[in-house]
Amino acid sequence: MKNLKQIGIALVITLLVAFNLKEQELDNSLLWKVEGNNIKTSYVFGTIHLIPQEDFVFKNKVKMAFQACDKAVLELDMDSPEFMKDVMKYSYLEKGDELKSFMDDKEYEILDTYLKEKLGTGMAQFNTAKPFMLMSVLLTTTASKPMASFEMTLIQMAAKAKKEIEGLETYQSQAIILDQTPYDEQIDDLVEMIENPDKNAKIYSKMVDLYVAENISGLYDYMDEYMDGDIELMEKFLDQRNNNWIPKIEAFSKQESVFYAVGAGHLGGEQGVINLLKKAGYTLTPVLE
Repeated sequence: MKNLKQIGIALVITLLVAFNLKEQELDNSLLWKVEGNNIKTSYVFGTIHLIPQEDFVFKNKVKMAFQACDKAVLELDMDSPEFMKDVMKYSYLEKGDELKSFMDDKEYEILDTYLKEKLGTGMAQFNTAKPFMLMSVLLTTTASKPMASFEMTLIQMAAKAKKEIEGLETYQSQAIILDQTPYDEQIDDLVEMIENPDKNAKIYSKMVDLYVAENISGLYDYMDEYMDGDIELMEKFLDQRNNNWIPKIEAFSKQESVFYAVGAGHLGGEQGVINLLKKAGYTLTPVLE
């Protein structure tokens, strides 16, 4: 079972998807209006965490929805002082453990050589980091073009507009999920990522094309194919998280109008945020322009 390579890419660009594909296709829109009798009118926006600068467009409909809301809620509250504390606490191995103990000499050499070539520093710099932390580093080195981030842009917009930011989950909860995959398997995926850069670039390029087209169903179908229909993996990294978010979305929107920003892959599918909110009794309307 492919693990960290798939998981890392999916988490960074937040395009994880669920299992059942036999659902009515959604309108091509990354922005959805959420209405209901017991909540303030809110919006859900699908992001891609890293996207080439040339493809980064913050459409007017998204800006207007953001301006209409009282607060912003992302997957993680990356603006909180506690966020960086959690990153430092949960991204590293237990005291005394070393990452090199989970790999053989050949794997260590491949990673060490690659890091020295790309960053000027080798594995010694990352020997106490968990594999998913190293995955994040590797992903940033594979970018051939300047990159942009919707999340960082939203944080800047919120600060300028003096809007509060909160999170649907914590960094710790994400780290716990990632830690469930054995580290030696995660190392295998790191090495494969380095040895097959063209394959990963092709996958990412198609994801970006689908995202730019706001093709939620297309992203959903493509990612299910890429994840090889691995039900357990999809439930763990998508379905369970989506279901955990729904009561939090309800609670937030009962108090204020909220602009939610989550990975676009969380929107589609039977267990996607849009369908789950509909099942909870809310009206979801695509904002097309």
